[in-house]
Parts: sequence; C-alpha cells; structure tokens
Amino acid sequence: MVRLDRLINVLGGYGARLIGSGRARDQELRSVVVHDPTDNGPSVGDAFLAVGVEDVSSAVEFAAVAQAVVVLARTDTEPTGEVLAAAREHGIALLLIDPSVSWSQVSGVVYGLVLEGRETESGRGPSDLFALADTIAAAAGGPVTIEDQLSRVMAYSSLQQGADPARLDTILGRRVPDAVRALFERRGVFAHLAASDEPLYVPASPEHGLHGRVVVAVRAGRELLGSVWVSSDAPLEPVRTQVLADGAHTVALHLLRSRVSADLERQVESELVIQLLEGTPDAAAVISKLGLPPRRLRVVALQAHAQSERHAAILLAFERATTGFGWSRPSRSTLFGNTVYTLLPCDHDPAPAQAWLRDMLHAMPPHVAISAGIGGTAEPGELSASRQEADESLALHTARPNTPPVCYDESWDEILLQRLRTAASGGRLPSRGPIAELARHDHANSTQYIPTLRAWLEAQGDLADAAAQLGVHPNTIRYRLRKMTDIARLGLDNPRKRLAMLITLAVGID
Repeated sequence: MVRLDRLINVLGGYGARLIGSGRARDQELRSVVVHDPTDNGPSVGDAFLAVGVEDVSSAVEFAAVAQAVVVLARTDTEPTGEVLAAAREHGIALLLIDPSVSWSQVSGVVYGLVLEGRETESGRGPSDLFALADTIAAAAGGPVTIEDQLSRVMAYSSLQQGADPARLDTILGRRVPDAVRALFERRGVFAHLAASDEPLYVPASPEHGLHGRVVVAVRAGRELLGSVWVSSDAPLEPVRTQVLADGAHTVALHLLRSRVSADLERQVESELVIQLLEGTPDAAAVISKLGLPPRRLRVVALQAHAQSERHAAILLAFERATTGFGWSRPSRSTLFGNTVYTLLPCDHDPAPAQAWLRDMLHAMPPHVAISAGIGGTAEPGELSASRQEADESLALHTARPNTPPVCYDESWDEILLQRLRTAASGGRLPSRGPIAELARHDHANSTQYIPTLRAWLEAQGDLADAAAQLGVHPNTIRYRLRKMTDIARLGLDNPRKRLAMLITLAVGID
C-alpha cells in the first residue's frame, strides 16, 4: 500500500507529470491493473497502467471502467480540455510518463511501491541480482559484472573462466581499481555510457591486466543507473549483443524496484530527522518514532563531491548512511539540499561521531572528496542548535581540505571568529577608529604597527613574548607602542578597548 502523493513524487523522478487530479493526494493505493486488450472482462485496480493505449482519452475511459484512482499514460502529447474534464468527472488523477521511460521500468516502480513497499533483508533487494548476472553471462558467453554509476560492484557472475586480473581485483575490492578507471576515462568509456545505450567494445590493455570486454549502460529513462560488463576478446556477435542489451534493461528494472523499496523507509526517516533539525515541540515523540534512545545526540553534516559526476557522490553518501534496517544502525539521516545530516547518540565525548565519519570515508570511493562537520551535543529538543554548529564546522572543514573533519567542541573558537568575520563582511566592522587609522598608516608608510599591536594584545601585554613572536627586541615593541599612541587614541590601559581591538584584528585585518 502507498499513498497517491508518494507515487506521484517517486514517478516524478523518472519524468512523470501530474496533469490535474480528481482525487486527494492522500488517497491510498492497494492494487495495480495493466490494460489488456485481449481480456473481455473488466479489470479493477487503483493504479491503471495504460500499456498499448494510443491516446490519453481512451486511457481515461479504460481507467474509469477499472475504477482507478490514477491512470498512467505514456505520451508527450498534452491532453485536451475534454480529457481533463473527463478525468475530473471520474475522480481520476492523470500521470503522463516520459516516452523515454519504458513500460517495464514504470511497472517495476509502481508494483514495488504499491505491492511491496519495504526493503529486503539486505536493505537493498532484490536478492537475485547475482542470479541475473549468471543468466547474462551464460547467454553472452563471458564473465559479467554489474556496477553502479561510480564503478562500484553490485553483483557479478559465478562464471570465472577467462577472468583477467582486473576483474578479480574489481570483485575483491568491490570497485574498479583506480588505474583501470582512469584508463576507461581516457578512452571515453564513461562519456559513451552517459550518452548512449549502445554496447561498446573496450579493447584489451595488458599493462593493466585487462582483457577485452563489452559494456552497456543501465538506464532508467535518461538517468544512468550503472553498467553491465562482459569479458570478451572481440566485439560480440549481433545475437549476443542483443542479449546484453536486454539484460541491461532487466537490471534497470531490478535496480528501480530496489530503489523504490529502500526509498520508502528512507522517506519516513528523512522527514522525521528534518523535524528535529528544524525544531519541534514533539521532539521526544519523534525520537521514539526513529527508534533512537532518549539521550543527548550530535548532528553530523557531510558533503561529498566527485569532479566528473554531479550529484552522484552525495547520493551515494546518503545511500551509505541509510543502508540496512534502522535497528542495525546507530544513526538516522536525511538528505537536505546537497548535505547529508545524521543524528548520532553521543554524549560529551565526540568519539562515536568521529568513528562513524571514519567508517563513511572508508566506504566511499577514493576519488570522492568528503567534507564534514560535527555539531555539539544537544538534547533532542535542541538539535537545531547542533545542526547550526555542524553546518559551521562543515564550512570550516571545506575551507581547509586534507585535514580531519571539524568538531565544534575542538574548534568553537575558530567558528566564533568566523561568525564575527561574516558579520564584518556585511559592513559592520568600523571603517574609522584606532585600528583603521593604524592600518592606513602602515599602508602609507610601510610601518609594522598592526602586527605589533596584535602580537602585544595576544601576549596580554608581555613585551618579551610579543617580541619573540615578531623576532625583534622588546625595546622595539615598546618604541612602536609609544609611536602608535601619537597616531591614534588606543586606550591600552582600558580592558574593554583592548578586547575590542583584539576582536577587530582577529576578524577584520589579515
């Protein structure tokens, strides 16, 4: 069972458009019926697939007979006003499917939503993707691997006869080796997969331990889901080429049904996590629904980027964060914009959050760049504050790559200064006053008054310490301070002015 609103949202990702709606979008769908012109008796179902129906008007008529809630018609022709009026009269929602999406793919999504509606035990389903790889291998005549869009192995055939070292390394490492992936990139293999559904022969490369192989894209409409590879010393003959192409269509159907089943669980989890991140008076009830313990938590904010694969990396990160049954995961996650937010039970020690991030980094392909920030610990009702801290920690980590992820507990001072810099960038830093006057004097006369004042303030008035920072004699510091008082009214004996000058120097002067 699924609600009409959920079906519309999911199919919208595959090119479907809602044209009018005669039903409330919270209507439940419990059955599916496919148009069958050879069946003389009436078929009844909530979701009507108008397979083989040439025009939208007839599709609506057949759906009315089937007492359907929604009808799916595969066309790029806009319906007329009469058709829309008929749909409203019968209380039928009309979904137009992009012609580039096959009926087999659409039916897989609809059946997966309406009749299954949950993940398989592995958290991904369907469990027979390896069996499908065996079937394709037997028909195509060579070992097969099925990979996702980031060259990660999802399934492979048991047939290993003639397997080359590159295939064995791919299976053992669960992803294509970097050197082989770079070779495919140079040969234009990934560009071909992105643009064409035609099988492509990839010649052997002995220096990479690579025999010849044929690859074909796995696609849902215009979206690339992955690829199917079969080892072959020469281009496949036409019959086997067609077998490989048909196999890719079947793989697409399996992956779509897998995605839909997993998406149902993720959708509920994501909506609950977002409620907590935005603040809700029912935080305790939401925590209970998520199956999290009623204790303090931290928010982890994560972004992932792959240079040549827009959006693919962050989607893979979200998939990794939500893999498996909820009770087997200590975390709960949502994908909001281009950031994965994760809630982790974590008291004052951030070690569990740091360990979770290390596991995530290890699970991602090496060519994916990860930035992350860990917010402070918070009660369930205060997680919006932890989210802001996680966002600011993430921004700090993004500004200094190739360093460990930033934890708010350890970097709160830098984050505070960054907040002040942000305020200063809006024109809130004074353009007049002692610091501005000294800066102008330094610029005009090549003096070093600003660095000297900063060192003296940071050393809390210790001349020896300030001199050591600058590599000069303490008398030089004393002399410069005396000259500064001739240029500007510093008020160095006033604690509040010293604090104000230190803040100004920290956020406004590089």
